Amino acid sequence: MFFNNNHLKDTIFLKESSDLKAKYEALDRLIKEYPDNEELKEELFIVKKGLEGENEIKYQLEKSNIGMYVLRDINVEYKGLKSQIDYVVITKAFCYFIECKNLIGNITVNENGDFIREFNFNGRKIRKGMYSPIRQVDAQLAVYRKIWQNNTPDFWTKILKKYNSDNIWNNAYKGYVVACNQETILNTKNAPLEIKNRVMRADMLISKLEDDIKKVDKDLYTTDDSMLKWAKRFLEVNVDNIIDYYSEYKDKLVINQNQQNNILNQKLNEEDINRREMKEPTFDVCPLCKGKLVQKNGKYGKFIGCENYPNCKYTRNI
Repeated sequence: MFFNNNHLKDTIFLKESSDLKAKYEALDRLIKEYPDNEELKEELFIVKKGLEGENEIKYQLEKSNIGMYVLRDINVEYKGLKSQIDYVVITKAFCYFIECKNLIGNITVNENGDFIREFNFNGRKIRKGMYSPIRQVDAQLAVYRKIWQNNTPDFWTKILKKYNSDNIWNNAYKGYVVACNQETILNTKNAPLEIKNRVMRADMLISKLEDDIKKVDKDLYTTDDSMLKWAKRFLEVNVDNIIDYYSEYKDKLVINQNQQNNILNQKLNEEDINRREMKEPTFDVCPLCKGKLVQKNGKYGKFIGCENYPNCKYTRNI
């Protein structure tokens, strides 16, 4: 049991930077240098959609009155296992891992828990399955749980073993998937209850967090100080990715693409030369009728004959 000391009502960002921001800035700079590069345009579109989705969640969290610490774009590692979390949100009742999805089109979750995406492309209606974002956020939780268990002091390790660490973990950590495109229709009518309760549109996120908190006994709320310590723990385990995205994208989408284009053009030129060389060659003029001599295929192989055959029957061996 914790002593009640919950006065925090604001949303405080302890980490607001995002790899997507750095990617967008690098791509935007490259587009200005290489305005005709279609690969850069496609990549910029994808990154922009992701960044817009993250910003929509940021907007929803900022306008809440719950009281929370937020960390954006957290990367954790444990013995080769890596996990990138779009948002970690610490409230007085739970720690949330939030996976942002800003997809074009509508999303349906069927009775088997499969995610199906529907969208229009070039006048055609496309319906296709997608990798489950629930599995994605569960994988993020699984990696961090290993860190959590590995760094638990000996005293608390004994407590966890005695009182079942699964219950302690499940009562503290939750993973949600948020669809951020305002135009997306999210259909979870037939989805399993466990998935239905964990997938929502961005405009329903705060209501969901408020409902979660209301279900917890107020005597069990984490204090403001404990919330801050909890949040700072993620800063301690976060692995910053220091990447020069400008150089990375330039190598991948400009230099490599130019090299591939050069190789392709060289190949096309060689094929064009080969086609020209395969055309029937000419062999001077016919000594009988002054017609053009050309290469022909006969019963016994290739030979030289007059183009005026059958009027002229001049031939000779190659």
